Amino acid sequence: MKNIYIILFCHILLLGCSDDFLDKAPLSNANEENFYKSQEDIEVALWSAYNSLYINYGPESLPSFYGELMSDNAYSDNAAGRIQDYESFELHTMSIDNELVLNFWNNYYEAIYIINNIISNAEKLDFSSRNALVGEAKFLRALYYFDMVRAWGDIPLVTTPLSIDEAYAQARTSQELVYNQIVDDLNYAVENLPAKTNERFAGAASQEAANTLLGKVYLTLGDNIKAEEALLKVYGKFSLVPYADLWDLTKKNSASSIFEVQYKGGLSNPYSLYWAMFSPVDNRVVTAWGGGFNQITDDLWNAYETSDPRRDISIQDGYQTANGSTVDVKFPIKWQDIDAPVTGLREASDNNFIILRYADVLLMLTEATSDPKYMNEVRNRVGLPAYGTAEYPIEYNTIDLALEHERQVELACEFHRWFDLIRTGRALTVIKNSSKNITITDDELLLPIPFLVINQNPNIITQNEAYK
Repeated sequence: MKNIYIILFCHILLLGCSDDFLDKAPLSNANEENFYKSQEDIEVALWSAYNSLYINYGPESLPSFYGELMSDNAYSDNAAGRIQDYESFELHTMSIDNELVLNFWNNYYEAIYIINNIISNAEKLDFSSRNALVGEAKFLRALYYFDMVRAWGDIPLVTTPLSIDEAYAQARTSQELVYNQIVDDLNYAVENLPAKTNERFAGAASQEAANTLLGKVYLTLGDNIKAEEALLKVYGKFSLVPYADLWDLTKKNSASSIFEVQYKGGLSNPYSLYWAMFSPVDNRVVTAWGGGFNQITDDLWNAYETSDPRRDISIQDGYQTANGSTVDVKFPIKWQDIDAPVTGLREASDNNFIILRYADVLLMLTEATSDPKYMNEVRNRVGLPAYGTAEYPIEYNTIDLALEHERQVELACEFHRWFDLIRTGRALTVIKNSSKNITITDDELLLPIPFLVINQNPNIITQNEAYK
């Protein structure tokens, strides 16, 4: 697995580069031992770790396609590249040679390689903020392993820098041990990271981000008591801003934002591509081109209550072509940036991407406690009747169904849906009863281990059951 674990660091970092950084030697597996000498060196390396969020949470990432495209919320209308690879997420026709799955696997392990080097070298140094910087790295490692273990099940757990021979000898680790490491990393982050109000820079990992992610991990493990304990440490420290403000380009890092990927629009900046890639394919009107990814199904559109303002803030129902024809396609507009400059056929947009926000905390608290008061705070913010009142939709007549509904519409298109349905044990039923009408087994909830990974390690790495 040389291509997975042994990589070059970025020479020019997209986030927060200072002028003097460009004079430094590039970080690589050849000279990194000579790089980590000070607090400043650790901070510079952490920019590279944060920079990996652009790939691992971008519009063409595992959370996007596994978390959203595999669900009843979205479909792919992409017409370029290996179309069957995108369709295999949408239609659950996954194969072991899917190039996207291999790319996702490699992207995560490349990021983890960077993070492990930061942690290993920082722990050899002695400076006042060392534990806090290690806490940032461990938060990112926990986030990435959490994504991976939910998507692949047993995965190689790597927490130290590996030699080539060691990398080839690394077998898959049980989910239980991977989750143990995730919890350990997040507990370290909780103990050592500053509060959100004292974060090192806008978008840095904070104590509240670690507790929010820890709460979600415990919910996934079925430990509602510990989930509640972690989430209550975040409760009341943030507020629910108006829903439209979450996507306002002038209101980034709002009072609802817990962990947000930072972008800066413009051709020479680290711009975002969500608007370009989630707009209708080859539209040439809404955007310069349009990737056609994660287009909106009727299932999601119809899930909104009649008076729910979140639908029209989140989704556009069709558009007009240059000759006046109507194209009946629903697509996300949360990341709309109509003034973004165009590079090639893609907008260099200014949207951030929110990974963790306060409404998610409130909905998870209801999941952990079965108390609708937290969910009702979310509904009250958009003027909808509270669960438990006569006006509440009768079709969601249990707290579990009500919560499933609320998460679908509140967090629509934000890469949560399929993860949520798997966590609650509802994935198979929902996808079968959706417009996709797909029948799958529990084994098919996991992605295949990429064929090339197994081929490089035939006596070490095993395949998931559905793909043997």
